[in-house]
Amino acid sequence: MNDVVTYVYAVARNADGLEELITALNGVADAPVRLVPGSHDNTLVLVASHVPAQDFQEDALKQRLEDLDWLEAVARAHHAVIEAVATHTTVLPLRLATVYLDDTRARDVLDGGQAVFTDRLARLAEHVEWGVKIYVEPSAAPAAAEPRRGAADLSPGRAYLRNRRHQQSVRDSVYQAAQVAADAVEGVGHRHAVDRARHRVQQGVLADKAGENVVNDAYLVPLAQCEEFRAGVEQAAEGLQGVRIEVTGPWAPYSFAMPPADTDDASTGPRP
Repeated sequence: MNDVVTYVYAVARNADGLEELITALNGVADAPVRLVPGSHDNTLVLVASHVPAQDFQEDALKQRLEDLDWLEAVARAHHAVIEAVATHTTVLPLRLATVYLDDTRARDVLDGGQAVFTDRLARLAEHVEWGVKIYVEPSAAPAAAEPRRGAADLSPGRAYLRNRRHQQSVRDSVYQAAQVAADAVEGVGHRHAVDRARHRVQQGVLADKAGENVVNDAYLVPLAQCEEFRAGVEQAAEGLQGVRIEVTGPWAPYSFAMPPADTDDASTGPRP
């Protein structure tokens, strides 16, 4: 059994100076990054490293993915390599922990998907990804004055129910404001983006402590439209109490890349 396996970060268009850039990078497990060209030409390349097989075999990987410290380290290294390459050429980021038994198996995937990869890279050229999250924070909205009439005559139970209705009214108004913001963001996307990907809202350990995530989208934006897109999204929540918009980017187009077809030799983990 091999001591190492081939970890693939991305499919990329080859470009002048890319080899020199790659030689300065270390990736997952602090392994040197290198290029794996196709069998017939080097128009497209895989951005890859050799990583310890013991960490990325199927059973071991399942356990590793439950180790949040290990997962964070791998995700940061994976992301750093992709972002570095994306400054130099167009990339198709692959899923975290995409590994093959060796370079030959990885190259087979590149050769077999060359037409699809070429088409997708052409579509993504001169485009970047922006992330847009919308949060609701009911506690940040100013509470309307509660009705005072007859307050002294209410029983504790009735007073409690009236207070809960009042709180629910405030929450409802904040969620309605969030919908207004979401509609405004969609309008900005229609004007300045060419595609949108909807992601599951973040909950649990991934959730922001300040507010509830109600929208978690990604937009594919031409480089020439980035400033207008960002400015428009940031303005979408202006004047809306209890609503916050977080814009992140620009990123390599993670949400719009097509991963290689599943094979018996590939192991894919979650997206970073």
